[in-house]
Amino acid sequence: MKETVKILCKNNGQSYDVAIGSSLLEVLQTLNLQLPYPIVSAKVNNRSEGLRFRLYNNKDIEFLDLRQSSGMRTYVRSLCFVLYKAVRTLFPKGILRVEHPVSKGYYCNLFLDRPLKAEDVAAIKRQMERIIAENLPFERHECHTDEVIRLFNAQGLSDKVKLLETSGSLYSYYNSCGDTIDFYYGNLLPSTGYLRLWDILPYDEGILLRIPNKEQPDRLEEIIKQEKMLEVFKEHLHWNQLMGLNNVGDFNHLCLQGHATDLINLNEALQERKIARIAEAIASRSADGSGGVKLVLISGPSSSGKTTFSKRLSIQLMTCGLRPYPISLDNYFVNREETPLDAQGNYDYESLYALDLKLFNDQLQALLRGEEVELPTFNFTTGRKEYKGERLRIDQNTILVLEGIHALNPELTPDIPDGKKFKVYVSALTTISLDNHNWIPTTDNRLLRRIIRDYKYRNYSAQQTISRWPSVRAGEDKWIFPYQENADMMFNSAMLYELAVLRSHAEPILSSVPQNCPEYAEAYRLLKFIRYFTPVQDKEIPPTSLLREFLGGSSFKY
Repeated sequence: MKETVKILCKNNGQSYDVAIGSSLLEVLQTLNLQLPYPIVSAKVNNRSEGLRFRLYNNKDIEFLDLRQSSGMRTYVRSLCFVLYKAVRTLFPKGILRVEHPVSKGYYCNLFLDRPLKAEDVAAIKRQMERIIAENLPFERHECHTDEVIRLFNAQGLSDKVKLLETSGSLYSYYNSCGDTIDFYYGNLLPSTGYLRLWDILPYDEGILLRIPNKEQPDRLEEIIKQEKMLEVFKEHLHWNQLMGLNNVGDFNHLCLQGHATDLINLNEALQERKIARIAEAIASRSADGSGGVKLVLISGPSSSGKTTFSKRLSIQLMTCGLRPYPISLDNYFVNREETPLDAQGNYDYESLYALDLKLFNDQLQALLRGEEVELPTFNFTTGRKEYKGERLRIDQNTILVLEGIHALNPELTPDIPDGKKFKVYVSALTTISLDNHNWIPTTDNRLLRRIIRDYKYRNYSAQQTISRWPSVRAGEDKWIFPYQENADMMFNSAMLYELAVLRSHAEPILSSVPQNCPEYAEAYRLLKFIRYFTPVQDKEIPPTSLLREFLGGSSFKY
């Protein structure tokens, strides 16, 4: 009698007995599941696994398609492997770097002994199509770390060697596709034939890897212009290269050599220099007659560090001879019963129309005319605006500093002339990669910040924060990201050293997420990823650091 294990398929709520050692792919072929889009991976006991994962014990299984973040990551990683295999075939001495998300795709640099040409990209695309048509399997191999290092050294993949040398792991794994080996820190598809929708095209000086749309995976993401965002990434990547820090392996080696404090001091100095430049740009356009800038608008997604940035910018504005005055958008909420509702019938506080736009613009215009106004205060207990005698009149040297998620939305200040506004977009744009082919999503950086801050200051568990994160991201997609290119200047709040510092704070919080909840999969993924960083203590981080907003110990009041 053939031994079996019992599985619970969470997609249909049914239990099945399957042969021990069966792969998820073999199980899937017997279930006849009807999902709207092709299945690409699964959660097994709330851990993300590839479809080649084999079952030796009873398991809960949820099959995933591209609409789930875990499924999309599996798809994109596999696509990157095919891209690398094609490049390796056509340009054996070329170096491919998958650098960062931009324009609803992934920006990749290909370093050759000459500039990349459009015909090179076309040749790479044809080679990728051939690899996909062959339906080559993606295989995973586990062996002693020293053996994996030897294999990567033989292939000249020093970025992966440095990462593994500092991992502290006795055993490691590598991936193969045909005769090409690589390493990806998450699941891959069963084979190349699963990659049915994708594209590549020349973009700036490199390649844009196009991927399916998450909501409608049967169509490609629409390309949007993000020239300013690309320039910020390029600026910070240039700084990284000057310091010899392209990847986490480089960073870990420097820390192990005792240079962590130097990296902290350098990163903090670079950020302060950038904030000073933004303040100087504002000063050059402000307090200069009736046409000068009088309103600084600061926007950015959750946990991007907008609040600390606005405080540090205000200090720099004062060094330029200006008198910054903060105005909180939170005080301009409409009375609670007037708040718009979301699709579930709940108050939608993220909506632009949760703000009293008329009152806000009337008061701004009055201030710009030199009149005195009484500023409101919103009482979050009663859900109503109150007036407590806070009066304001601005003079030639006063500049209003407004920070909020809607700050760059043109509908917030439609009646204020553009010449009187200076717009700044703040985000944590992670520019260090695990290795040349494994980027670090900027959302992971922000999510880790938020998990730590919510736990320390809002009494939220990691499970609660992770559970809320998809709705936070949906709000950002609707109300923040479409307007980021409206900014006059962008500020990158991410620091090279921060994930190494966040590790010791995040590990115990993430480890407390129970395995029997859906959020465990994300907590486990974040733990696995952050442990690639050599931990760095936060004692050397100055009290004015933007990171103090999340860790504590800031000299600013929040």
